[in-house]
Amino acid sequence: MASRSIEPQPCTDPDCRRQHAPAERVALAMSLCSARGMQLTELRRQVLELLWESGRPTGAYELIAALRLRASRPVGPPTVYRALEFLMSQGLVSKIESRNAYVPCAHPERRHDCLFFICNDCGAAAELEDLRVEQLIAGHAAILGYRVTRRVVEVEGTCASCIAAGAA
Repeated sequence: MASRSIEPQPCTDPDCRRQHAPAERVALAMSLCSARGMQLTELRRQVLELLWESGRPTGAYELIAALRLRASRPVGPPTVYRALEFLMSQGLVSKIESRNAYVPCAHPERRHDCLFFICNDCGAAAELEDLRVEQLIAGHAAILGYRVTRRVVEVEGTCASCIAAGAA
């Protein structure tokens, strides 16, 4: 559970590779929502905490099961999907389309496009920020006269841990 006394710290390192404590990131999410005049309800906070605790892309039904254990009461799919929609709208969570799963955004304090490397063996996903990719997509969209509403780039392969373990 996130401690409300944790002071949220925006990350200034674009190459940090998500080296943040989950409680600190949840505290940052709470601070961002408050500054935006949005409410991070108890359920929304719990969903975000579960995503950070999972450490891998997590589906809505996995979240529902975890919430039922945590709350000791039924939580329906529409409720979880609404929470996920809110978290995505605030830039706190991204959806990995190819897996129909969700991951917390490493840097919700700055809007950026998502570039994910997804391991086909263990299912881990690494989020990276690369301004060059963002600029390339924006440039091509401008040439085409295309209005981009969301950009998610997913690259599938085998992560270093699985390669080292001999999985590939």
